[in-house]
Amino acid sequence: MHLMSLPALQKSSLDAITSATSSAALEELRVKYLGKSGEITALLKTLGSLPAEDRKARGAEINALRDEVTAALEAKKSALELSELAEKLSRERDDITLPVRPDGLGRIHPITQTMEELIAIFAQFGFSVASGPLIEDDFHNFTALNIPESHPARQMHDTFYLNANEAGNAPLLRTHTS
Repeated sequence: MHLMSLPALQKSSLDAITSATSSAALEELRVKYLGKSGEITALLKTLGSLPAEDRKARGAEINALRDEVTAALEAKKSALELSELAEKLSRERDDITLPVRPDGLGRIHPITQTMEELIAIFAQFGFSVASGPLIEDDFHNFTALNIPESHPARQMHDTFYLNANEAGNAPLLRTHTS
């Protein structure tokens, strides 16, 4: 290639980049001009055959052309990505008039399921389920069950006592069942 072909190469490469309409076409142009065997790369490879005094000036011209083509490619790539994204978003609109998908109905918790199965099994043997209050007084929780005053279950670290009521009795969370 001759020195006169640089302006022609510059014009043809920039015109081709400007007229590119897709990212794939732009990638082909990048390979055509800057790839391993691209036109600008081929010009850079000819620098070794030039005399030393011409090599510096010619190298600067070719590098300037390469930088200009690279900048044009990146600018066009950004513009194409934005336009492709806008086109994709315009095609992928959600139809807000469609009914909402129903939520899943859910399932019973495994522990609750196990408890219900155990209750059903024991009910077949004649047992029944009885429920009572969760907050008891000292008498119904300990004394009525013959738990002595010195029993460790009555200590503060084993039983959750609540604030005392007007009568001075401290209710507690039920600790024992029969």
